Amino acid sequence: MARSKDLERLNRRLERIPEAVKEAVAPSLEKSGNELVGTMRRLAPEETGDLKRSLHMTPAGQSTPPYSQPGSSHVVPEGAVAVTAGNEHVRYPHLQEYGTEHAPAQPYFWPGFRLLRKRITNRTKRDLRKAVLAGWQS
Repeated sequence: MARSKDLERLNRRLERIPEAVKEAVAPSLEKSGNELVGTMRRLAPEETGDLKRSLHMTPAGQSTPPYSQPGSSHVVPEGAVAVTAGNEHVRYPHLQEYGTEHAPAQPYFWPGFRLLRKRITNRTKRDLRKAVLAGWQS
């Protein structure tokens, strides 16, 4: 198959898009994660304030806090952020969220997520579109 200059130029552009997209979306994801943590802190029950302080946003490439919910400690993959609740001192976020036989549920995590899901999705899509168009036009 014969290679043309246009095809080579197109391939070069397509190869550059993923790097540009990752770089462009990272600040948007971190902003969304911090906004989500703030909303969850406002929704979390007050009592001692330990639960609110345990809510944490972890950027890509870093490890989530030990004993955090959901899923304990793990490294956040590239192109993502993780919002977790709990730490080595606060081991009860799931009990607060879902309730127990003796205590009613006081949800804060999933209502906060559902409240901001559309806004976060739209922000991420907008930044992805901008990055792809910028990579395409360069």
